[in-house]
Amino acid sequence: MLAVCVVAALLVTSCSSALTGTPIRADQVSPSTSPTGTESAGSEPTNQITEPATPGTSEGTSSSSPGASGLDRFYTQTLAWGGCEQYAMTSGDRAAYASSKVQCARLTVPLDYSKPDGTTITLGVLRQQATGKKIGSVVFNPGGPGASGMSIVATLAQYGVDPGLAARFDFVGFDPRGVGASQPTISCQTDKQRDKDRAENWPGFMPTLTPADVDAANKVSKTFVADCLATISKEGVDGKAFLAQVGTTDVAKDLDVLRAVLGDKKLTYVGWSYGTSIGTQYAEQFPGNVRAMILDGAVDPAVDSATDSLQQTKAFQQAFDEFAAWCAKRQGCPWTSAADANTRFQDLAQPLMDTPLKLSDGRVLSFLDATTGVALGLYSDTSWPSLLTALNDFVHGSGDALMAMADQYNDRDDSGHYSNLLEAFTAIRCMDSNRITDPEKVIKLNQELINASPFQDNGQPAAAVFDVCAYWPVPPTMLPHTPDPKGLAPVLVISTTGDPATPYESGVNLAKDLKGRLLTVKGTRHTAYMLEGLTCVDRAGDDYLINLTLPKEGATCS
Repeated sequence: MLAVCVVAALLVTSCSSALTGTPIRADQVSPSTSPTGTESAGSEPTNQITEPATPGTSEGTSSSSPGASGLDRFYTQTLAWGGCEQYAMTSGDRAAYASSKVQCARLTVPLDYSKPDGTTITLGVLRQQATGKKIGSVVFNPGGPGASGMSIVATLAQYGVDPGLAARFDFVGFDPRGVGASQPTISCQTDKQRDKDRAENWPGFMPTLTPADVDAANKVSKTFVADCLATISKEGVDGKAFLAQVGTTDVAKDLDVLRAVLGDKKLTYVGWSYGTSIGTQYAEQFPGNVRAMILDGAVDPAVDSATDSLQQTKAFQQAFDEFAAWCAKRQGCPWTSAADANTRFQDLAQPLMDTPLKLSDGRVLSFLDATTGVALGLYSDTSWPSLLTALNDFVHGSGDALMAMADQYNDRDDSGHYSNLLEAFTAIRCMDSNRITDPEKVIKLNQELINASPFQDNGQPAAAVFDVCAYWPVPPTMLPHTPDPKGLAPVLVISTTGDPATPYESGVNLAKDLKGRLLTVKGTRHTAYMLEGLTCVDRAGDDYLINLTLPKEGATCS
């Protein structure tokens, strides 16, 4: 049961491309060029590349030297631990946050680390204290970007998993800047706006794609950017200045402040999916401050975004093909042969482009939501039975189950309220990737994505519908690069052979670049440690975190 609950919370970490419907992770579709960041939200994209600051040159490279950069007051602050109820941002979190097992506090950090005397922001932090002889703290991040680290730790505490690890460490989760309970939050749209966009298939999912439709779709993206700026500014922080500092390079700096405030000389860290990006950035900026680090479901920072999107799209198609073969052998499957699965699913889904399916709650199931629901079901083979049931219902005229899966993906609760997961996802992704601004390159990439994943093809030709990031008002702070941290302690990278969201080779490459140890997991799922009930993986991870003992070279779990 735990695995299902946690995976549901964790793995709604990708976003449907505004271009093709392909589910993609944090560093989504992106492009080979980036705008200057000087244009307004409504301006046209440019072709100029802006280089971010070089990783590894930030303040606080040593745990003993924050004072040189004027950061003493942040590194030496004392957290005021108390109840967590007020930090719960979703109905699903309220019960877990009410537990006496967890405590919460706010961590103060500078908005801009180059201006430590300037504007400050706060991050939500949640902990479960160690029950035995304490080694230190282990900090968790579940990915996204945009997922709540507080929520995952509260969930782990609620279900009482991993008692051996919990005896030796405080479990600590934090909501990165702009995410969840952190203040200010990245918020751009109302719940009603989110529902409306989904019902209308969002930009690029229109029944026709005339030039006027393309312009309208791009206008939606421009409006989204403007709404983000305006909404954040209402929280008392300049929207543009805040969005400029929400990238992973700044999150890594926050993590080092948190490490020091927790009283740990060196960081012990577990990051899943996008959480591996945070870990990698931390390793680059603060290599001497790492005690142990598990990076599970790796994002490869050396791969450019377009290539990465194609790799992930192919991986999702592979997961769909594996599900299709499994489904074909079972009663209620919409197809009798895996070879027919793509065509059969499209026969069912593409009519939704013109006529969304009415649901029992008054909403409608769009093509976008149908493919999103399927994508969620592909994150782990443990979800395949639920996906089969949803597809069988869909065949018989009910889209409620698929919509429930799409809601889960979008982090929409039963009351109709959305968390800011996907809004934060967009903002952070835009700061962490290069951007495509050439219409011909957009069309080419979209066609390649369609070809790579036929089950997600909406039946429309590839068009010059731009990603939201093409209109982002500030330049990225990170571009593709090969990490090469010096003096880094051995890290453990876990990669699953059939991972649809972070392809296996990404973990292979990251382990090599960080000179860490790779643990291969055989199976079809996104991430493995602590969340899937895999004894082999859990034992290896626990032994490493507690005893600093790495698995043998070439180790494999299944």
